[in-house]
Amino acid sequence: MITQSSNTERALVPDQEAVRGFLDDCELRRLSAETITGYKSSLQIVSNVLRNKGLCISKLDNRSLKEILQFLVDKRYVYNTLVQYFSALSGFCDYLVWEGIAQTNPVNPFRKRYIRQFKNQHEPERKLISVEEMAMLINSVLDPRDKAIMTLLAKTGIRRGELIRIDIDDIDWTNESIQLKPHPKRSNCVVFFDDETSRVLKRWMNTRPSFGIEPGCKALFINEQGGRLKRHGVSHAVTKHAGRVGLHNPRSCRVEDHLTPHCFRHWFTTNLRRNGMRREMIQELRGDARNEAVDIYDHIDKKELKRAYLAAVPILGIG
Repeated sequence: MITQSSNTERALVPDQEAVRGFLDDCELRRLSAETITGYKSSLQIVSNVLRNKGLCISKLDNRSLKEILQFLVDKRYVYNTLVQYFSALSGFCDYLVWEGIAQTNPVNPFRKRYIRQFKNQHEPERKLISVEEMAMLINSVLDPRDKAIMTLLAKTGIRRGELIRIDIDDIDWTNESIQLKPHPKRSNCVVFFDDETSRVLKRWMNTRPSFGIEPGCKALFINEQGGRLKRHGVSHAVTKHAGRVGLHNPRSCRVEDHLTPHCFRHWFTTNLRRNGMRREMIQELRGDARNEAVDIYDHIDKKELKRAYLAAVPILGIG
């Protein structure tokens, strides 16, 4: 007699094989490493949720999708996180259809019926700390790498994925600017930094060789193994220090109690606005996509942009 546990273990093997096949397919289609990592994480979490319910990720239907949605809602994830999870599931189902493993992709009609309604619902504001709290947080950090990470996030408003892709050759020390790698979400790939950021970055550059860097690794920020720092490494660096000074509560389910890397982008934007920077200049520094036709003709002089940036970016008195 086959037990329920044995049936679950047998079902798990095809699920694992299907997910591995999908990730291999993503690499073959030359999706970015960041995208593939995100897909892998989402599918692993979803697979565990379904397995605990006696369901299989390789046999998705409305029932299993409802279970996934309920899990995410119970976790109080925001709309963008829901979108990320169901985008991963949709891509996975497209792969199953392509390979002849499934006949249809049930995710798209499910998203249309259930997910879009969350977009217009009130979402809690991300945590916004004061300039004094940001200065206190960064000045409390002794680790030169972590201090450089948080300073750069606060002073440039770049995304976590953009930060980990920076190479040391991308930094123009003379003009105090960084050439970011092209990304579909970013229009302007040049960001500026100020003198105190330059001091923090140079201090990290002096320490960087002591990490035992992998041969040929040009990443600005590296992990303890000497390779390029990953997304979770940035999150850990931020939340570890923020939690230590009481600015991050990992036990809370409330978004506003969490200080994450994206909160630095929110802080950067808010303070530039408060300090009087023009809206179009803030958009240029953030690298926001140009959605309006008039933006094509709205040329912003780089020297003027840098002057406005230096006048508006908060000084934190970083030691």
